Amino acid sequence: MEIEKGHPKLAQFMRFCVNGGVSAGIHYGVYVLAMQFIQIDIAYSIGYIVSFIYNYFMTCYWTFHARPTWMRLLGFSGSHVVNYLIHVVLFHLLTVWGVHRLLAPVLVLMVAVPTNFLILRYVYKKK
Repeated sequence: MEIEKGHPKLAQFMRFCVNGGVSAGIHYGVYVLAMQFIQIDIAYSIGYIVSFIYNYFMTCYWTFHARPTWMRLLGFSGSHVVNYLIHVVLFHLLTVWGVHRLLAPVLVLMVAVPTNFLILRYVYKKK
């Protein structure tokens, strides 16, 4: 891939965006399916957990070209604790403020994704 050779950081960001988009799609899809059967806050959390598992392995192998390790899992998990708190608080606030339950997750992602990228760049930064 030509962009990889000339601009490796841009290529990494593009992989992050694609991986994040797929992860967000998994999160959203599981949420929409689960909310048909359970309370929406729980459905949202289940979607987050499913996408987290996919996201960790793809972030290691594809986005940052790194082996999964316990330390990386710890750092990745820490970034996602912060990310999850952003998700839950914003999602709750938006739905309380009357934002439709199908639109609220999209708005949450607009804040959470860039924040998570900055944290993960630090976690996967080569020492």
